[in-house]
Amino acid sequence: MVILVRNPENQLRRSLTLPMLILYGLGTTIGGGIYALVGKVAARAGMLAPLSFVAAALLSAFTALAFAELSSRYPKSAGEAVYVQQAFNKKSLTVIIGILVVFNGCISAAALANGFVGYLQVFVPVPDWIAIITVTAALGLLAIWGIGQSVITAAVITVIEIAGLILIVWVTRSDLVTFPLRLNEFNPGLNSTMWLGILSGSFLAFYAFIGFEDMVNVAEEVVDVEKNLPRAIIVTLALTTLIYCLVTLAAVLSVAPEQLGHQSAPLTYIYASKTGSDATVISLISLLAIVNGGLIQMIMASRVLYGMSRQSLIPAQLNFMADINPRTQTPIKATLLVMLLVSILALSYAIESLAETTSLMILIIAVLVNTALVRIKLKAGELSEIKGIRVPIAVPIIGLTISFGFAVMIALDLIK
Repeated sequence: MVILVRNPENQLRRSLTLPMLILYGLGTTIGGGIYALVGKVAARAGMLAPLSFVAAALLSAFTALAFAELSSRYPKSAGEAVYVQQAFNKKSLTVIIGILVVFNGCISAAALANGFVGYLQVFVPVPDWIAIITVTAALGLLAIWGIGQSVITAAVITVIEIAGLILIVWVTRSDLVTFPLRLNEFNPGLNSTMWLGILSGSFLAFYAFIGFEDMVNVAEEVVDVEKNLPRAIIVTLALTTLIYCLVTLAAVLSVAPEQLGHQSAPLTYIYASKTGSDATVISLISLLAIVNGGLIQMIMASRVLYGMSRQSLIPAQLNFMADINPRTQTPIKATLLVMLLVSILALSYAIESLAETTSLMILIIAVLVNTALVRIKLKAGELSEIKGIRVPIAVPIIGLTISFGFAVMIALDLIK
């Protein structure tokens, strides 16, 4: 259900309820991860790919809880920039993190546009550049149309893509039941090579959990935001972890990881190899899933530009980014800029480079956001009441420590 709230002049419309927000989060995480990268993670971690997803989920959990509390305290668009501004009151630092978030959304959407090409070419042998420009333009136009329409579309696609994952689990059920007998294949023991594989796989798998931080950037479009947004973040992460672990386990039990790693459309390959039938249905679902993730990333990036402009966190020459179209009630100019950036990045870089770069940027943002929450909690106002959740100070401390460590390792991996 969409609740329409009267919209003051030049304000975003509050139309997102808790169920829609959870579907929004699931749409960006699932669409951006399991459909596009399961094969790449399997190529790095082998049979231990499910452990890579578990490691990435644990990394994400502490930061997700930090975001949940901060979204209760400061329910504004351009969430990360707002949190850092509240903690440090340094405009230069706030602008830097806002720009990082925008570029992160654009890079993530570009990675998904590249993932879209592999599945599209199952049906049509269209040149990569035509596919990338077409899908980016289509998603940008949908984002411009309206937040209600965009999120309803994303919610419907999310239900379809989850059904697609359930279908993969169903067709691999005979392999899944062998898991207890093959348990020894999932024990890395003290083998350093296996642990390095798990770690390397988790760098890519972390990208598959990106989504909860996107959710805070539609805060000004959420009904009862102080309560609904934190709840949606936590539920999204829990459901995503469960789905990823089950599907990845099914994937490596049914197809050799080395073989899976060479597939540009891995779930289509699994379906075809297990059923011996045409994989049109799963390919279409995979296409929709990747499109869904790209749509949400573009919405997020445009809302950050809008929020930073409204709060005078970008140069005055760019204040037009805060303009809201009176008919669509969306930031059209900000969305058009995001469309341009996504197209350029998708045409210039491969999916793995884009995914790891996105992960690195998210980790840098996570370090700053966790540090911001620690500082806010140490201020005199810590005892003030908030409507949402409150986490122990140990949570953001652990979150920033883990995020910093992962960021260093991913940076070293990219340098190689």
